[in-house]
Amino acid sequence: MGDRTKHEELKQMITNPKSQVTYRRGCFLGKGGFARCYEFKNTTTGDTFAGKVVSKTMLMKPHHKEKMFQEIQIHSSLSHHYIVSLHSYFEDESNMYIILELCRKRSLMEMHKRRKTLTIPEVRYFMRQIVLACKYMHDNKVIHRDLKLGNLFINDDMEIKVGDFGLATRISHDGERKKTLCGTPNYIAPEILTKKGHSYEVDVWSLGCIMYTLLVGSPPFETSTLKNTYTKIKKCEYYLPPRLDRCARQLIQKLLHPDPDMRPSSDAILEDDFLISGYIPSRLPTSCLTMQPRFSHNMSICEVSKIGRAPLTDNVNIPKAIPEKPIKTAATEMEIAAAKIDDIFKNQSCMPKDYHLSDLIRMLESVIQCGPETHFSGQPEDAQDPSAVPFVWISKWVDYTDKYGIGYQLCDNSIGVYFNDSTHLVLLSDGDSLQYIDRNNDEKYYTMQNHPAEMNKKITLLNYFNTYMTDNLVKAGETAKPREGDEMAHVPHLRAWFRTKSAIIFHLTNGTFQANFFKDHTKIILCPLMGAVSLIDEERNFTVYTLQLIEKYGCSPQLATRLRYSKGMVEKLYKDLMAEENMPNEILRASERKN
Repeated sequence: MGDRTKHEELKQMITNPKSQVTYRRGCFLGKGGFARCYEFKNTTTGDTFAGKVVSKTMLMKPHHKEKMFQEIQIHSSLSHHYIVSLHSYFEDESNMYIILELCRKRSLMEMHKRRKTLTIPEVRYFMRQIVLACKYMHDNKVIHRDLKLGNLFINDDMEIKVGDFGLATRISHDGERKKTLCGTPNYIAPEILTKKGHSYEVDVWSLGCIMYTLLVGSPPFETSTLKNTYTKIKKCEYYLPPRLDRCARQLIQKLLHPDPDMRPSSDAILEDDFLISGYIPSRLPTSCLTMQPRFSHNMSICEVSKIGRAPLTDNVNIPKAIPEKPIKTAATEMEIAAAKIDDIFKNQSCMPKDYHLSDLIRMLESVIQCGPETHFSGQPEDAQDPSAVPFVWISKWVDYTDKYGIGYQLCDNSIGVYFNDSTHLVLLSDGDSLQYIDRNNDEKYYTMQNHPAEMNKKITLLNYFNTYMTDNLVKAGETAKPREGDEMAHVPHLRAWFRTKSAIIFHLTNGTFQANFFKDHTKIILCPLMGAVSLIDEERNFTVYTLQLIEKYGCSPQLATRLRYSKGMVEKLYKDLMAEENMPNEILRASERKN
């Protein structure tokens, strides 16, 4: 109860007593450890930051206060493009405040939860940035000691920003070995566990765990118990899938070497074949936070051949569809190269046949059974988790199915039309790239200038829908601005929809469920991958909760009612899909038995 009281007393306007800069406290960003984080807007310049707030009642013990000041001292001494900037820090009678660079795209942890595994070019892109940050820290005698997906934040430009220096330490002299037992279990190095003394090499070990997790989909030493995880770490016991790219596998083995002295330095990692022998995109589209990018549409023949060459993959990884005979014409070479890239870089499909509808039914069943409104804490923030914010939802729609189909706009400004003939056409936010999905759900990619003539009518209709929605409809949520890298974007499209007396229901191909209610214009968005629900209220305020936290802390009657309604709609989508696919309907029957 005390923690809630402290939150209630946090002022709306907060002034740095030394600089006299005043910040307006904005939306809640999250909590962790002793801190709560909010958007802080400088009332003079309009610049927005992340404000980390720590109540002084949490710093009563001397070692807690000392740890806090060490974190500030180390972090404020660092200035690097791939490290979260610490702009200022101050205190008042109640709290400590740390003003940090705001990373709106959250962290690699959320990206991993949505994507499970990333493509090799994406891993190269992120690893290079993380290693450059590591090199800078180590050159400045700093060991981070808690490098993990959740501490690798992502800014609006899809760049890594290393943050959270709560466990960081500084080496005072060459050869010094630290003895503190610290870190996150899945990323902790064996020399920390054995208390033999550790130095910069523990960060290199964490890099190996990060790279493995991004490519394989789970941490290398993860088990169901802490004891077993630590045993595997001490034995350096982990599994490398044979399908893994050879250079990637070799670098992981170097990074996860049991002998710290045998691990490569940051300089050596930057020169490793994995990072220098293949394509690294200069930018990534924001859509890759939830969907795999389309690299083959942004590569020259030279870049494609460099990545697809034999040394980078095992023979078993070379797609059988690629002919072994030399290709004579440039046009044919490009087609083969693009196909090869699509195969080599296609990560294992994480989308089940039911598009996570059965998962969503289970989650909603669990929440509803606990009667969330009956044990609501009265503090909505208790169940909030802004890190689970969805990156794709439908912000506008127009139903013209009596003639053509339904048109919609995604929150990133992409425009889609689900035609009555069961085909889809999506114009991406760059205003030029087109995704066409035929009746068999095969995707093809074109541009507004380069597409088959038979698509002209559908493109004309898409433009009509676009014009109507732009001129006549209010957008739900924020507007995303087009940016470099978006030409590689790959967005989900509308899989199914229907109307009821109360709402219009949408289901996207990335598993996102959305219900727009007619009466009060509220909207609910459910993400099965994050186990999250977002509510857009009458004033268009956007609030994100996790279903797990709602089970624990409860929620308002309004949200509980909408969750019950949504469960029925998800069950209908699932039932319809099972009928289409002629699949067994066990999940729905189990749900009906419980009810």
